[in-house]
Amino acid sequence: MNPRDQVADALYGLGWSTVKQLPEPVAARLGRTVADLTWKQRGKGVRRLESNYARVVPDATPERLAELSRAGMRSYLRYWMESFRLPAWSPERVAAGFEPKDLHHLTDGLATGRGVVLALPHLANWDLAGAWVTTKLRTPFTTVAERLKPETLYDRFVAYREGLGMEVLPHSGGAAFGTLARRLRDGGLVCLVADRDLSASGVEVDFFGDKARMPAGPALLAQQTGALLLPVTLWYDDSPVMKGRVHPPIDVPGSGTRTERTSLMTQSLADAFASGIADHPEDWHMLQRLWLADLEPRPSDGERP
Repeated sequence: MNPRDQVADALYGLGWSTVKQLPEPVAARLGRTVADLTWKQRGKGVRRLESNYARVVPDATPERLAELSRAGMRSYLRYWMESFRLPAWSPERVAAGFEPKDLHHLTDGLATGRGVVLALPHLANWDLAGAWVTTKLRTPFTTVAERLKPETLYDRFVAYREGLGMEVLPHSGGAAFGTLARRLRDGGLVCLVADRDLSASGVEVDFFGDKARMPAGPALLAQQTGALLLPVTLWYDDSPVMKGRVHPPIDVPGSGTRTERTSLMTQSLADAFASGIADHPEDWHMLQRLWLADLEPRPSDGERP
């Protein structure tokens, strides 16, 4: 393990072992302090976040974008402070920490026994939403995690999410799709963060007026298993309780090739994500490049993707 990986692993380990011991108001203040310091340094992640917000809020002034990026970093650190503390939360605290709207789309879908795919963007705290599902609804589910480096850090994330009641599969290796399909055919629940394609072979969508790629997995799973595909968006407000919405199902088109059906369904998913992000841009934690124009080298600056 190289020194940089050792530092990353140690810092995350310190977060999970120490932050969860802090009183909640202290952890919240710590998160805001770290967020503000990071924002003031204007590192690569903060600059990318601000650039992404410029696409979401195209008429924003530089001052408004600066406000959004500061709020975005505070939201991002709130996610981390909550995540570090989640393993120590009581079931009652988890159940009280999230208030979803239109939950009937999920509960009715599960009641049919056909399986449900929940697809989310990187909004607010998807781990808290998952813990709420396993705790409040007492419904286990399967998800997929990106393989992080070092391997010990990936193992920490898997152990953390399994401790919250999730079955976690590695994104790489090719076996995840088959396992997810089996869980759905058995009437189970699958939850996927699906606003950023990690394979470089995703579906091209129109997203805030420009082209991006999003993973084909949610649409393909719904087509192959008959499962219901439900977008979910999340947000914070001024209260300690996270809010969310389960959107109406995305239907499988009645005609067209599999590729055409997948494209239409993924575009509908992107549209649902965009509605939630537009309403709460500061809670979208996208500190990476997303749009195709940003992934490609630009002759004007010679930047490499």
